[in-house]
Amino acid sequence: MRRMALYLVLIASLPLAILAAALPANSYKAQGIAALDCDGPMSVFIIALPALLIYAIGTILLYRDRRRRLHRVAALCCLLVTLTIGWNLVAAVRESHGTASIEACA
Repeated sequence: MRRMALYLVLIASLPLAILAAALPANSYKAQGIAALDCDGPMSVFIIALPALLIYAIGTILLYRDRRRRLHRVAALCCLLVTLTIGWNLVAAVRESHGTASIEACA
């Protein structure tokens, strides 16, 4: 029953994870404008951190249950989602800590 609840939470938070993975690090570059985004990575962090925590915890909990192969496959899927969201977070931080961004947004 506990695993079913975990699967329901993971399925319910899938739209949040997709949004967190798809958010651009620089919203101006995503629109085709060559400008700096001085808002910083906070717009990505607000969406990505809850999704990252949910799927990282899901990865750990599902991997610990080694009785069924389905749990391992689900843990691998959760790990891939976690890595994708983490990659987007790192891109947002790199975008905000570039030399041009530090000079222009100070």
